[in-house]
Amino acid sequence: MKEETLYYIKSFLTYGNQEAAKQIGYTADQTQWSNFRIIIIPNGHLGKDIVYPTMEAPQVNRLGKTYVIQNDIIYAVFFFISRAEELIVSERDKHGRFAAEYSILGQRNNLQIPLLDEYARCVMKLLDLPLPPEKYNHIYLTHDIDTIAYYRHLRGFIGGWLKDGMDPVLDALEDINLDPAYTFPWLIKQDKKIAEAQSVYFVKHTQGKGYDYPQYKLNGKDWKNLKALLLKNKAILGLHSSYYGEIDNPDHYTLHRSHYLQCDIQQMQRLADCGITDDFTMGFADKAGFRLQTTRAVRWINPVTYSLTPLTLHPLIVMDCTLSNDNYMHLDEDEAYFLCEQLFSKVKMHNGDLCLLWHNHILNNGTYHKALYTKLLKIIRNV
Repeated sequence: MKEETLYYIKSFLTYGNQEAAKQIGYTADQTQWSNFRIIIIPNGHLGKDIVYPTMEAPQVNRLGKTYVIQNDIIYAVFFFISRAEELIVSERDKHGRFAAEYSILGQRNNLQIPLLDEYARCVMKLLDLPLPPEKYNHIYLTHDIDTIAYYRHLRGFIGGWLKDGMDPVLDALEDINLDPAYTFPWLIKQDKKIAEAQSVYFVKHTQGKGYDYPQYKLNGKDWKNLKALLLKNKAILGLHSSYYGEIDNPDHYTLHRSHYLQCDIQQMQRLADCGITDDFTMGFADKAGFRLQTTRAVRWINPVTYSLTPLTLHPLIVMDCTLSNDNYMHLDEDEAYFLCEQLFSKVKMHNGDLCLLWHNHILNNGTYHKALYTKLLKIIRNV
């Protein structure tokens, strides 16, 4: 492993304390152990074959003033934040995504425990360092703009006409605020209730074909008016790249999320190479929880080259449709609320980043997500 990458992982285990990171040795050479306060014994797989980490509580022995951790927790950090598992598991869902059901995390029901943060807490205690405060480090209330309005594209126009009749469709064409998908004023009002939160909207730049349909006109009046509204209310705009892996970024956004959470390792490297600095894709579509096994934003390590990239990954904790869709978790509102409450508490405990994804177009589609979003914001506000 490259020295820069190894040092970054040590720093991760000490919550960014670089001096403390220097007190961690990563070697099986016992003649070197007395030079460090903590020794982590390598399992021999870094830079070689990718295998699963043990995923157990650290086994710690003490030799003089040195603590020896038998588990290779450095390899575990590399394995999860690099997404190396995707190189050894070939199964993908119908959208070509690496789903939770194929991951050891989903199979062991380990998505609700941020294992890497637990390892970091162990390291901090062994070094006799104070743990970070139990509060959210950052709060990101994010929204993917898959469509601005239902009735302003052909399929939605016909569907609305057949379902609701022509009058509400024509009314919405005259006043976009009457369109059931145009919930942006409501979202803005709700998000402002969390003063410390950052509101982020991801904008599609696609051809509008297949699963990218529909593509709103970025030079049209609807988008220009919405963009002005979002910026007026201090929202940040990011790129919502194509379902098909194409990255068209004419507005030079630095924040990114893939459509359908569709993002493989090759695309991650393309993002790092094309100026994207922050990615918000890292959650499983089929199960909520900690895909990266941490609540904290991390630099992505390319699992093929072992290189530390400039791309920061922000863990996506929960997406609205993950909770309710029949083909995902299929939870009722109470079950969804309880799960989110548990996940939020883990983020707070580890001083992590709380990142939610709620789509504007599902709030008025008969699901519980409008009510649930209001309740979840109350949890955040009252913490």
